[in-house]
Amino acid sequence: MKQVDLNGNWSLAFTQEALPLKSAAEVERAGLDVIPARVPGNFELDLQRAELLPEPFHGMNMKKVNELEDRHLYYFRSFEARNEAGLEPFLVFEGLDTFAEVFLNGELIASCDNMLVPHEIPLSGKLRDGVNELFVHIRPAVLEAMKYDYPPYMAAHVVGYESLYARRAPHSYGWDIMPRAISAGIWRAVSLELRPKVRIESAYLITQSLAADRSEATLRLCCSTTAEPVPFGRYEIELEGVCGDSRFSAKGLVHCPKAVRLNWITVPSPKLWWPRGYGEPNLYEVTLKLLRDGQVVDTMEFRHGVRSVELKRTSTTTDKGDGEFVFKINHERVFMRGSNWVPLDAFHSRDIERVDRAMALVADLDCNILRCWGGNVYESDRFYALCDELGVCVWQDFAMGCAVYPQNDEFAGRLEKEARAVVRRLRQHPSIILWAGDNECDLTFGWHKLGDPNRNRITRELLPKLTWEEDPSRPFLPSSPFIDGEVWKAGERYIPEQHLWGPRDSFKSDFYRNTTAHFASEIGYHGCPSPKSIAKFISPDKLWPWRNNDEWRLHSSCPSPDFMGPDQDARNALMAKQIKELFGVVPEDLETFAFASQCVQAEAKKFFVELFRSAMWRRTGIIWWNLLDGWPQFSDAIVDYYFEKKRAYEYLKRSQRHICLMFREPQAWVQTLVAANATLEGSEVKFSVTDVETGETLLSGQKHLGPNQCLELGGVPFSMGDKKMYLIEWEDRLGKGVNHYLAGLPPFDLAWYRKLIAKVGL
Repeated sequence: MKQVDLNGNWSLAFTQEALPLKSAAEVERAGLDVIPARVPGNFELDLQRAELLPEPFHGMNMKKVNELEDRHLYYFRSFEARNEAGLEPFLVFEGLDTFAEVFLNGELIASCDNMLVPHEIPLSGKLRDGVNELFVHIRPAVLEAMKYDYPPYMAAHVVGYESLYARRAPHSYGWDIMPRAISAGIWRAVSLELRPKVRIESAYLITQSLAADRSEATLRLCCSTTAEPVPFGRYEIELEGVCGDSRFSAKGLVHCPKAVRLNWITVPSPKLWWPRGYGEPNLYEVTLKLLRDGQVVDTMEFRHGVRSVELKRTSTTTDKGDGEFVFKINHERVFMRGSNWVPLDAFHSRDIERVDRAMALVADLDCNILRCWGGNVYESDRFYALCDELGVCVWQDFAMGCAVYPQNDEFAGRLEKEARAVVRRLRQHPSIILWAGDNECDLTFGWHKLGDPNRNRITRELLPKLTWEEDPSRPFLPSSPFIDGEVWKAGERYIPEQHLWGPRDSFKSDFYRNTTAHFASEIGYHGCPSPKSIAKFISPDKLWPWRNNDEWRLHSSCPSPDFMGPDQDARNALMAKQIKELFGVVPEDLETFAFASQCVQAEAKKFFVELFRSAMWRRTGIIWWNLLDGWPQFSDAIVDYYFEKKRAYEYLKRSQRHICLMFREPQAWVQTLVAANATLEGSEVKFSVTDVETGETLLSGQKHLGPNQCLELGGVPFSMGDKKMYLIEWEDRLGKGVNHYLAGLPPFDLAWYRKLIAKVGL
């Protein structure tokens, strides 16, 4: 295949009214102003570079972005190309936001209506030899929303109804973690591809089975070609995979060119792909060849991870924990710990610039799972490749969140087309272990008193059928959390997999400590960014105080009074309340406020992770909210938009170590020290617990910790009236570990806490 890069410099014009333009000449005749544009890019960023819009993320400037939601955009550029014998031309937009007509040399060649999937446009008979002009008209998404009917069963956040028919990132209409930024543009790469007329169109290599003792795996290849069906026997395919000293190969005749199969490919002693901590994330380098009369006519290369995946779950659980929600990878129960993956940037053309740095944080924190949240876009190929390489599992939501979406045939057809494209693009990645229908749409039925969510045809009929058709090897979960018929009768408290937000009061309140959840796929706690970061996005005269501060309010990402209630300072007031809950006072200067808020967030996130790890296997995983901000804000993230780490980052780094020691909450005047081993190798563990303030050794010893085990090591006395900080130190086969525990009941003196936390290296 040959490729012509069409990224880089384009031209852009925009109008408030729709004009029937389809070429640069027509733009000129209309007398429109034209500015330089970049592709991949976003309309607002082009305006900023042209000095027509101030830096959108500073101060109140996002309000100026909101004023531009009704603009029609006209992107255009020229390029040179040449038709070549034996090659077919295709124009490929990897991301086009959202409602667009595409013209080539003044001729309409495509109409698009989905931001979330690539668009491939065949150009045979349309591409000129020499100079061609490409012209794209993008219509405003807010105006497209006016073309639809919204029956009473449909539900969304008050600012999100216009998102329900638009297949674009749900968060962009305004969320509690993202601003309202209904952007537009050519946000991912564009290219002209010249593909061989006889070629491999698609290929999917499936790990069909893995022996119970992992001594042998069986693979199956499904691929499609454009080979001629007759004469039979002229075409063959050859497959080879290599990972170190492990190899597999297979060869067969092409019978039906559109449905080529190689079945029962045996891999003896396979090198398996394992989640981080449980083993190496081995990847086979695979080469697939299409041969005609013994000669290679096309080649495809990709990677394959040999692994099995199973989600063992019950519909409900009980107060005693008689239920289950656990992932088994290669027949082993895996304790999952990681982050919800939310938008990398409010303007998604910049996502790719941030992904490597973000994934380095994921690896540093020893996360073994990321949940790709349903309010986002589907991530780049680079993201999934890094997850494969790092052994990070991916829970992949389809792009729907906190709404009851249209149930009509027209919407179902568009979503089916989208979901099929997404599954086909991503299914080769071993990191993906679950398709989930949406984020909190089942819960939305309850919030709006709409009855049983099992009437949702999108997640109960369309998506389970589609994922089984396209990817029968992976589990599917209709919604997160999933309210099936049993839960509908028993109540949400008894869902095995839960989102634990609740009152967001003290992080050790009954709501958190007594949760019935086996698996928490969302749980978070607010933490203020550093003053250094705040100064980058808040005006100097608005840095402090936070109360009645319009810039702080906007950057807490509440897009309307109805979104989070009448108190517009609610999310910033939440930080203050949480500080007072732990320390008894709310600091009256920015530096101390930010420090105290980060300490509270850090202790909370650490507690949540250790609450679940110390109860392994009663509890089976925790995906906290969240790693990284997608714009400058006051939020639950542990790393702000500028990649400045909050204190919770280092606390979690300690708590998420593959082998970690931690305290359970006190019972009967005793606190129990436990060791959690999220690996498949045992280890001797030598440990000690000291009082940080006095230096007194409270507990010490050495024990053998088995693989994938949680083990009690001993106890220390507990009194509700004491306020102490313990230092936990140990050595295991992975090296030296350290952790701390804040004992006693709040409030704690902030100066005392600040002095002791420094002594434990935080």
